[in-house]
Amino acid sequence: MGTDKRARQKANRDRARQERIRKQKMTKVRKRGLLLGLGIPAIIAVLFGVSNYVMKDSPSDTAVDAFLSTAPEPSETVPGRQITGKTPCPKTDGTEARVTIFEQAPSMCINPAKSYTATFNTSEGVIEVALNTKKTPSTVNNFVTLSRYGYYDTSFIFRTDTTLDIIQGGGSNNTDGPGYTIKDEGTGFKYTEGDLVMARSSGADSGGGQFFFVTGAKASVLDGQGTYVTFGKITKGLDIAQAILALNSGKGDLGGAPSKPVKIDTLVITEK
Repeated sequence: MGTDKRARQKANRDRARQERIRKQKMTKVRKRGLLLGLGIPAIIAVLFGVSNYVMKDSPSDTAVDAFLSTAPEPSETVPGRQITGKTPCPKTDGTEARVTIFEQAPSMCINPAKSYTATFNTSEGVIEVALNTKKTPSTVNNFVTLSRYGYYDTSFIFRTDTTLDIIQGGGSNNTDGPGYTIKDEGTGFKYTEGDLVMARSSGADSGGGQFFFVTGAKASVLDGQGTYVTFGKITKGLDIAQAILALNSGKGDLGGAPSKPVKIDTLVITEK
């Protein structure tokens, strides 16, 4: 390997590390990043009545760092380009240059009358999801647009929570986001095995790029809130999602992280 190539790789790793540090600082200001909405311990304790669903809320950097240390180290992840101003609709043929930072949420780029499938090609296997354009067209549009910009490529499943039967991804860690938030699209959701759901912080309209999969019945404890938007259903690879959950290491403030890095190599969208 040439010296120039090694230098470029080191520079890319340094940029990625600095970006994570910047996002950690942003998270401290926002109290917490995208934590699936397990936000205020007292409220969660009242809603669920059990302490193991409560995430400790600490303003200290040490608490944030303690969790982030359990997430996969994205040493191979290279930040994509940035779009300032209005976000144009991406190419649909898979040739769009990768983007990881946006200034504005996208306009409507999909045709809600069509059907869309998301194929997660992960290091543990393939998960296919039918996206629900009828009930949640705006949420699907956001997800499809990010996917077509390569936003999820080389990102990680960083959370595996066996107390909720969920696995969460859409970044290298719980603080990653595209640079904007979107409005919640509906309420009263019930969470069942195979659901693909938007993750967000404890406040309304705070989702952006992160998501979680429901892998079992325990997620029904979230039904009392019902505010995390379900926008797809696994049609193939539920066993893969469940196997990823089984990798839970038991470490971290969010119910645990995988015992080894679980990468989303590519996320491909097909439409009919």
